[in-house]
Amino acid sequence: MANYLITIIGPTAIGKTALSIELARHFKCDILSCDSRQFFKEMTIGTAVPLEAELAAAPHHFIQHISVFDPYTVGDFEREAITKLDELFAKNNVQIMVGGSGLYVDAILKGFDDF
Repeated sequence: MANYLITIIGPTAIGKTALSIELARHFKCDILSCDSRQFFKEMTIGTAVPLEAELAAAPHHFIQHISVFDPYTVGDFEREAITKLDELFAKNNVQIMVGGSGLYVDAILKGFDDF
């Protein structure tokens, strides 16, 4: 069976989170954030990090999972996200990626070494 990665990309505050949660509920799948600012625990202002209720509505990954004081590159994200997607696709052939950081989106969709 083919795998499908629904990708929702755009600027802050256009409804990406609400749409991704609706789709995750429909497909019974997880949400991967590819927003480079939402990765960091300390960055809550200006990043539109999903609210606790939104995080509870569907499984999320890569939301406030690291500290700004820890080194973290797009290559790190690519490796971790591909590993996570492999795990998730083993359970459900539809997954969702949402965010607004083009470099991080391209790392997943095109491969870091290929764009």
